[in-house]
Amino acid sequence: MSLPRFTACVFDAYGTLFDVGSIASAADELAPSHGADLSKLWRAKQLEYTWLASLMAAPGYARPDFRDITAMALDYAVAALVLPLDADARAELAAGYLHLPTYPDAYASLASLAPLPRWILSNGTRDMLDPLVAESGLAPVIDGVISVDEADVYKPAPQVYALAADRLGVDPRSIAFVSANAWDAVAAQTFGFTALWINRAEAPLERHAAAPAYVVGSLADVASIVNNAG
Repeated sequence: MSLPRFTACVFDAYGTLFDVGSIASAADELAPSHGADLSKLWRAKQLEYTWLASLMAAPGYARPDFRDITAMALDYAVAALVLPLDADARAELAAGYLHLPTYPDAYASLASLAPLPRWILSNGTRDMLDPLVAESGLAPVIDGVISVDEADVYKPAPQVYALAADRLGVDPRSIAFVSANAWDAVAAQTFGFTALWINRAEAPLERHAAAPAYVVGSLADVASIVNNAG
C-alpha cells in the first residue's frame, strides 16, 4: 500500500510560526535607536550558542536549555553593543519570547491542513512553548509540541528530527517539515523529511547541504503545496 504524499506536518516555532523580529520593537523602547541591531545580534548569538552547546557535549558539560541560552545571548548582545540595560530590562526583553505574535497567515494555514497531524518541533523548552501556543491562540490547530530537550541536543542534530519521526510513526519522507530557518530546513531534508523552507527574506540557498524540497514565501504557500500534493 502506497503512502499518501504527506501524512503529517511538523513546524519549527521561532521565526516560522512566531515572529521573533517583533522583539525589535520592545528592544527599541528600552534602547532607543538600537532595537533593530540588538534584536539581530541577540538572535544570531542565540542560534550560535545552541550549535556550540551541542558540539561541546561532554561528561563535564551540562547543556543549557533554550531559556538559559536566550538570556546568555541577550547578555552578550547588550555587552557587545555597550547598551545601558540593567538586569530588569534584560529580564523584560527575555520574557518577550513568551509573548511573540504569530505571523498573520499562521492560524488559517494550520487550520486548512486538518486533518493531518500538525506538530511543533522546537529548540524551545516546554515551559516556553506551551504558554506561547496557548496565548497565541494556535492551540486549536496544533496537535502536539516536541522540545529538543527530549534528545538533550539542539537542532540541527539528527536526533532532534528523529523525535518527530518516532512520535508520529510514519515514513519520514511523508512528513512535511516547515521552517523559516534555512539551516533547519536543509537539515530536516538531509534527515529524510520533505522540507519546505519559508524564505520570507528572499535569501540565497544554503551551500553546505542539498536544498530543501520546496522554497516558498509564506505559510499560506505551505498549506497550498501540502493540500494539493498527491
